[in-house]
Amino acid sequence: MTEKHTESYEVVVVGGGAAGLSAALVLGRARRRTLVVDAGEPRNAPAAHMQGYLSRDGMSPADFLAVGREEIARYGVELVRDRAVDVTRDGDFTVALASGRSVRARRLVVATGLRDELPDVPGVAERFGNDVLHCPYCHGWEVRDRAFGVLATTPLSVHQALMVSQWSKDVTFFLHEIAESDLADDDLRRLAAAGVKVVPGEVAELVIEGDRLTGVRLADGTVHAREVVFTAPRAVPQTGLLEKLGAEFQETPFGSYPVVDPTGLTSVPGVWAAGNAMGFAEQVVNAAAGGYRAGAFINGELLMADLDAAL
Repeated sequence: MTEKHTESYEVVVVGGGAAGLSAALVLGRARRRTLVVDAGEPRNAPAAHMQGYLSRDGMSPADFLAVGREEIARYGVELVRDRAVDVTRDGDFTVALASGRSVRARRLVVATGLRDELPDVPGVAERFGNDVLHCPYCHGWEVRDRAFGVLATTPLSVHQALMVSQWSKDVTFFLHEIAESDLADDDLRRLAAAGVKVVPGEVAELVIEGDRLTGVRLADGTVHAREVVFTAPRAVPQTGLLEKLGAEFQETPFGSYPVVDPTGLTSVPGVWAAGNAMGFAEQVVNAAAGGYRAGAFINGELLMADLDAAL
């Protein structure tokens, strides 16, 4: 029987989005033998463009990642299309991949992001990233001054309805499965002050005509003409590897995320989290910055560890 060979790296980065590629770029330039494991499932894949990233505003997410992959390759960083399915530690880390391959690493970056669970309303998933949106900072300018709808998912959706009123003065807040009595008096007053119309009743479906959203149909058959719908998906952090390693987590209004220090270091020595694996609100520019920071600190830590061992 042939024994499987386990390749060794100084750093394995799990996740090939903005955070993972940014960490890998720093590590590659620092001459660290680095592997990026990329399952190829970026969170922003449904979006045609990304906004708010200085010098990259309006760039396609796919093009952004393609450029990033080219950049890390210049510095000898390897990238494999695979999925990390397990991780163990016996001093160093052993990462098992779905292909059957195993790799070893002295340090680990978990940049596996999160998955968006959309409201189970016909039309939402089909139009997500087009005229069904979640982030006004990402898409508000592009749809400014159109007729907005906001599909409530929790009472916290009031905040989203108030925020999008910055980009349109024609906003209708559909309570869907939320009762008006669940809203605080202050929230109702703010909605009124912002000119947001509040519509009770369950939403049955979005009305799609041709290749565009034209309205929101309630369960009673009433149709409200709308051109854009904002809604807040339920964020599902992809943090299974951190859980396997016994990392400490903290509950937030947007899910359970690892406890990290300012560099992204988790409670597990040698393991960093970056991007949406460490928090819900990490936009592409934040994720890239977090990956850079993690990569720089990992290089410094490895350098000092090797110097101390040589003494």
